[in-house]
Amino acid sequence: VQLQAWGGGLVQAGGSLRLSCAASGSIFSSLAMGWFRQAPGKEREFVAHISASGRSIYYVDSVKGRFTISGGNAKSTVYLQMNSLKPEDTAVYYCAAGSAVIPRSPGAYEYWGQGTLVTVSS
Repeated sequence: VQLQAWGGGLVQAGGSLRLSCAASGSIFSSLAMGWFRQAPGKEREFVAHISASGRSIYYVDSVKGRFTISGGNAKSTVYLQMNSLKPEDTAVYYCAAGSAVIPRSPGAYEYWGQGTLVTVSS
């Protein structure tokens, strides 16, 4: 499975961005997808998860009500719509795919895309 993420950029606080992650590979349809982020000097943090069926979705508390993950259900592209962005959302965002037995754990995802940088100015 190969993942490619894009859509990052520079945005003012309160603005919006949509990240996309395209997946390829024969087993993709059976995998859950997640978004993680890593700010400078910090550990990689779980952001959002969608199950392979698309029926189970989880978010980290800090983005609930602002971010929306969509796709799943064997769709080849997963999105992260980010609204009401805050400076603390600044990070490199990574998409990941895997069995995700523990959806919030980076170790539960076997495949990772390259990061896309999101910078939110105050």
